[in-house]
Amino acid sequence: MSSPAPPKVRRTSAFSAFEWIVAGRYLRARRSDAFISVIATLTIAGVAIGVATLIVVMSVMNGFREELLSKILGLNGHFTAYPIEERLTDYDQTILNIEGVDGVTAAVSFVEGQALASSRSQSTGVTVRGMSLSNIQKLPLLFRSVQLGAWIGWDENEGLAIGNLLAQKLGVTVGDTVTLVTPEGSVTPFGTTPQIRSYKVSVIFNLGMVEFDSFFLFMPFEPAQVYFKQFEDRLKPGVDPLPIEATDEEIDAAYERIGWASAMEIFVNDPDAIGPLREKIQTAAGRPLVLTDWQQRNQTFFSALQVERVVMFTILSMIVVVAAFNIISSLVMLVKDKGADIAVLRTMGATRASIMRIFCITGTSIGVMGTALGFVLGLVIAGNAESIRAWISDLLGIRIFPPEIFFLSALPSRVDPSEVTFVVVMALLLSVLATLYPAWRAAQYDPVEALRYE
Repeated sequence: MSSPAPPKVRRTSAFSAFEWIVAGRYLRARRSDAFISVIATLTIAGVAIGVATLIVVMSVMNGFREELLSKILGLNGHFTAYPIEERLTDYDQTILNIEGVDGVTAAVSFVEGQALASSRSQSTGVTVRGMSLSNIQKLPLLFRSVQLGAWIGWDENEGLAIGNLLAQKLGVTVGDTVTLVTPEGSVTPFGTTPQIRSYKVSVIFNLGMVEFDSFFLFMPFEPAQVYFKQFEDRLKPGVDPLPIEATDEEIDAAYERIGWASAMEIFVNDPDAIGPLREKIQTAAGRPLVLTDWQQRNQTFFSALQVERVVMFTILSMIVVVAAFNIISSLVMLVKDKGADIAVLRTMGATRASIMRIFCITGTSIGVMGTALGFVLGLVIAGNAESIRAWISDLLGIRIFPPEIFFLSALPSRVDPSEVTFVVVMALLLSVLATLYPAWRAAQYDPVEALRYE
């Protein structure tokens, strides 16, 4: 009589339901595993904090760069064109020529100089920029930032437009008088006298950037030419020089006023693609110009911002790395605590690979839960960064991110999907890698040795 055939061993497939059930049991807290459960919970919190911190910090850094770029380039342009060899008297025609270049969105001319602005109570140095209303309308950031007053009749009223912080410093509002003083006045036998003129405030604007709101002052283009003496009266073509006894009417009829601009600001579609446009603009201008781009003007500032961004990311990534080491430590403790369970599973037919996958699932689940929690928390905080900053400032009674230091009146934040994806993938990858060694150690357990001391 033949002996019965040995029973067939049923091998489970990789990542089968059996492995997920066992891993799930190890994740659920039991009274005897309370300490290990606490370690796992703290590990989840560590991963979540690391991921959330990275998302928030990178979003705020992106917001700072984008906001500063939009504010700085909102007024200063992507190119600044300075005249050489001769004065920029043909600014209108030059603007038309440059705006005809493909990729250029706008060009504006301006008169610029330094002056001392004073009111009845205060005085401060300012940068005065003269611009016509048609050119101001090409700068949406400035044109739409009116807080008090209006641009109506700007070219005719010889008024001033000042920032809200400058208005607070001088203690003035719309309708008040501001006196401008510059040392380049009239020449007398006793020397050059300062030029002092008073103007009424027509507009108070709020650009949201301390540098512009505190130190910039705008006035109409032609009054700025007169104030900074950027004009000359010339005889009209074909008119003979007038005698000394000529009347004012005769002088006005014989002479014409020729004014010039200090420079031009040029705006383009793509700020990062200014290289190919430089030669096209210089060719189209039809006159000698020196072009400086925004990257040259702000190279040190934006380079420092980029370095700070990389350093912050590297340092804060250490939080996720530390959390990954916590996954290792919690799994090592779990493996030691579950030595008898591993031995029983091995004697019941579980393979080394199956044991390894069980603990990989356990550790990876901790990383996935922490990453998911940090992802949600980071997006919530990044999306409400300014509200949270204001709430904490009111709660503590201190100013967090003061505008005079950080240049912006509000805390900006911009979530970059690619960067968030990178952070999440990095956290998940570190979580998976952290499970390999403890899982391998669990797979090496000898069931006989493990059960001998139970």
